[in-house]
Amino acid sequence: MIRAGALLAAVVFGGAAAAAAPETSLAPPARPSADAGIAAALAPAPDLRPASRPQSDQRLAAAARPADLSLLAPGASLHPSARPDSLAGQVLFKRRQRRKGSVCGDIDIQGDSVGHVSGTLPGCGARDAVRVREIAGVRLSQASLMTCNTARALKTWINREVETAFGRRNKVVSLRVAAHYACRPRNNRPGARISEHGKARAIDISGFTLASGETITVLKGWQNRKTRKKLTKIWRAACGPFGTVLGPEADRHHRDHFHLDIARHRGGTYCR
Repeated sequence: MIRAGALLAAVVFGGAAAAAAPETSLAPPARPSADAGIAAALAPAPDLRPASRPQSDQRLAAAARPADLSLLAPGASLHPSARPDSLAGQVLFKRRQRRKGSVCGDIDIQGDSVGHVSGTLPGCGARDAVRVREIAGVRLSQASLMTCNTARALKTWINREVETAFGRRNKVVSLRVAAHYACRPRNNRPGARISEHGKARAIDISGFTLASGETITVLKGWQNRKTRKKLTKIWRAACGPFGTVLGPEADRHHRDHFHLDIARHRGGTYCR
């Protein structure tokens, strides 16, 4: 009896299992053959080159902008155009001209070579003298005869303090020269030693002309509270490039100018 029941149950459950079996196999698909993998690897790759970048609206606007900037549409680009070759040529031409007119081997010192200068008194004269018109972009009120060492000292002084002493927006554009080379004794006193002016190693400056057209003189400027401080800085800045610096407080002979010379003293620069 028990055997018959077990057999019946086996038949029933076996039939149910057969009825619920899937129609497709659950086994994993077969791995592709080696030949198929090689073929896939050798297949040509798609074109990976980047697409060309579209030009920006600013560049297109710059290329099409009119010569008259007033015709530009609001918001249009002001991208600068390339510098014309003619402008570069003009710059090079001006530089060649400045180099051609330079002396002492310095393009910033413009003038003419004079050579040997002989004096009428013993001790006067100079070798390899030059006549300077402009130094570091600052003109001299008169072409001045001096040695190259004097011209270089003048350039250092101009660059150090003079050019911007009265403001960077109102620069000094010219120096008023009161005296340069002159074969004479010191302070024109008979029997005195030969002045450094007689050796082309000195220059006297009596005023400074600004870009605005105004001229600040040593005589009046030293008495004005607004300009005296600046003139004092100019006077002090000359101590070093020059060996002797004399101003309005030195003596009555220098009350209206700065005397600058390159003489060297045992005690160092003499400034008064």
